[in-house]
Amino acid sequence: MNRLGIKLLLTLPIVALLVWPFYDPRVQGGVFHDLQVLGPVGFALTALGFFALVYFYCRDLSRVVQLVSPAARAATPRSIWLMLLLPLNFVEDFFIIVHVSQSLLAESQHNPRLAQLPSVGLHAGLAWCSLQILSLLPHWTGSLFGLIALPFWIHHWRVIRRALHALQP
Repeated sequence: MNRLGIKLLLTLPIVALLVWPFYDPRVQGGVFHDLQVLGPVGFALTALGFFALVYFYCRDLSRVVQLVSPAARAATPRSIWLMLLLPLNFVEDFFIIVHVSQSLLAESQHNPRLAQLPSVGLHAGLAWCSLQILSLLPHWTGSLFGLIALPFWIHHWRVIRRALHALQP
């Protein structure tokens, strides 16, 4: 099975978690319940704000990969934008985090400006990826995992911003 087939197969449980609350009225809570509580306008504003943040995060990830020498890139800068492709992004995010980390590690072998970075953010990135999937669980547990994911996401973004500044001429 090729990589795309594996990603699609891994996305099936994500889709099940996403649609579960719509088919089983006994299932409550999680991110969808939190957003329903906000009403249509609150939901729209929250979603818009969230996707704006994700856009800027993707832009920073893409710029980092673009500034890495082509020989050190584990992925193309354009591939980062797959992070916006729902629901495949829940699986794709893991690949993006790993590829960005691999690119930064390879670049650090010959670019002394990256030596100042304490890490390339792999563990924080994988943590927020895992926790965002768990945030789809119903009831209060999904909401809790979503809240726990945020500091890891913010930390990873800060690492990426530091790498971006280190790589800029």
